[in-house]
Amino acid sequence: IPATVRRNLGISFAEVEVRHVAQTLRVPGAFELQPLARHEYRMALPGRVQMLVDQYDRVEPGTPLYRYQSPAWPELLHEIILGEQAMETALSEIKVGRAKLEETRRKLELARERIEALAQADFKKADLEVQAAEFEASLPRLEAEIELFETRLANAKRTRQHALHRAATASEIPEAELEAEVPAKDGGEEPVPRYLTIDWIEVRAIEPGIVEALAVTDGAFVEPPATVVSTVDPRLLRFRAQALQADLHKITGAREARIVPPPSPGIPVDGGVEATVTVGLEAHPEERTVTLIATPEVSSGGPDAPNPPDPGGEWIRPGVSAFLELVVAGTEGPALAVPRSAVVQDGLTHIVLRRDPADPNKAIRVEADLGVSDGLWVVLNSGVMRGDEVVLSGAYELKLATQQSGAAQKGGHFHADGSFHGDH
Repeated sequence: IPATVRRNLGISFAEVEVRHVAQTLRVPGAFELQPLARHEYRMALPGRVQMLVDQYDRVEPGTPLYRYQSPAWPELLHEIILGEQAMETALSEIKVGRAKLEETRRKLELARERIEALAQADFKKADLEVQAAEFEASLPRLEAEIELFETRLANAKRTRQHALHRAATASEIPEAELEAEVPAKDGGEEPVPRYLTIDWIEVRAIEPGIVEALAVTDGAFVEPPATVVSTVDPRLLRFRAQALQADLHKITGAREARIVPPPSPGIPVDGGVEATVTVGLEAHPEERTVTLIATPEVSSGGPDAPNPPDPGGEWIRPGVSAFLELVVAGTEGPALAVPRSAVVQDGLTHIVLRRDPADPNKAIRVEADLGVSDGLWVVLNSGVMRGDEVVLSGAYELKLATQQSGAAQKGGHFHADGSFHGDH
């Protein structure tokens, strides 16, 4: 079977593997997204939305998704400004109160000095003593007023901080960045806080992924808490399978698990991935099945992982059907196995076409000494060795081409047109 014939007939080869075929339980199912694979971005304030991404765009943390202009944003800024004004007023009142207190203390000190000087001259002035007593009596009131002004300052600070926190929550901009001084929009020389320069609130991606859907149209006025954009991380997958309830005792004792693709052109038969399996909460009494949840080990890093790796293989996508292969407990060891589709029936016997290790352009007809099978793989008790290759696609066509009058040829060769001739 030269290369031209292999190409014309679409012949492909599969390697003989060492597998636990007799201890394998295969369960059908399909891939689905993990619950934390999807992330929604919602409106915090009412406003007019301008989209910055399109559906199926790939985003990373920090990628701008959309921005909106909200009439409620100036109201939040007004609360911050009112808090700052109250702080400035309280600071001025404290300054005035402290000046009054210092003035009264100085007047009291001068009055006591005059009273002492007059006493040395043996002269008493009653009105001066009354005035000194009034100054001394007013000191607690002035001190209490300062405490009142300090309380107003503390309340004003809390009001401003609360308003700043609300603005940071709505805009998803840290408070420190909102307070940072930047050049004024009008080109003034005096820097201003950043929140005074914000007209559009920009929403950025928090998680990596792909834009799944745009819930609103560009330019729409949206009320909170409506969803604007949703993203999914296609790397966060799991596999949901339905196993028979009668096999539950085998599943609980399974030692290994693997998710394997269905036989399809272009997908290698060994293209599966290792997985961890848990028995789900759901069971179906009518169908007498139980749910199994398998997570590919390469994507088990979860959403907290900095960069979860791709689960591997283009065939692994949400909604793709596959099989969960469980290696259950047993006494049999690994054996040489080939794909079940590589075995074809010829009359009353089964055969495989083994590729000649010495010449890749030759295939040797071998009667298959079959062992146990799990439906996808079958054990060959003899005739092959580990590392050998057998014809996978095109085995049936080769078997037909080598037949003549119902009897198989002992040997021969193919021409480029695919016709077979016995050796002469």
